[in-house]
Amino acid sequence: MRKLQKIILVSLVSISAFSWIMSVNQPDMMDIMISYNPVLIGLFTASWTAGMAAMMFPAIVPMVMLYNKLLTNEQSISSVEALESKFSRLKVILFVGMYLVVWALTGVGLLLAWSVPMNSVVMSSDAKIVGIIFGSILIFSGIYQFTPLKNKCIGYCESPLSFFMRRWSNGVAGALKMGTFHGLYCLGCCWPYFLIMVALGWMNITWMALFAVIIFGEKIWSRGIGVARSVGIVLITLGILSCLGLIVLYDNMMGMDMQPVDNMVM
Repeated sequence: MRKLQKIILVSLVSISAFSWIMSVNQPDMMDIMISYNPVLIGLFTASWTAGMAAMMFPAIVPMVMLYNKLLTNEQSISSVEALESKFSRLKVILFVGMYLVVWALTGVGLLLAWSVPMNSVVMSSDAKIVGIIFGSILIFSGIYQFTPLKNKCIGYCESPLSFFMRRWSNGVAGALKMGTFHGLYCLGCCWPYFLIMVALGWMNITWMALFAVIIFGEKIWSRGIGVARSVGIVLITLGILSCLGLIVLYDNMMGMDMQPVDNMVM
């Protein structure tokens, strides 16, 4: 393994580990959605982005390592090898940076979009309606796991070479463009998990760790689509149980509390 590849690998793992530590204390999403306080939104964005680095960086290591390798190969046939070498590290940083930008914007978008039904419907509804709303979210997320779009996106995430063969672009602009596309394909794979985390208040370290393992399995294992569909079955099952009022999946925007609806405290 080349020195630069070792640096990239250690950097991704170190950032992920540090981000897990930073993600222990999450801002109160309920306060943000009610008040729309810019400071709280900024804190959430920083916390969310750190959470994305913690959850996603282990799964994107093969993609980033291959990108660096392809840049090295590009240099070997370039007439301006020294100049290209100077910008290789910058390109990798920009590639990963744009990937994070896609996820940061996704987090803010999910939070603000969910605040509308949260403030206008959920907060004023009884436990039965809330159970149906959240159950429907789970069922919708579970069904998505079986769609062609999910299959297509996970295919590019599982096969970095296929991604670069389709989306390769040279230069700094290319690094920005490919980082954005990689973020969008990854979003196509994983958005249901993060919708659930925001809507049901599962933005705590336990659920982050669980979804991180699922995402890692989807992206790294050659049969990742099997992982996705297994999770889809679980989500649909939980959604149906929630709609029927047999379990409660919502507890003050934090954690998951499975109990009879009659015992639910909002």
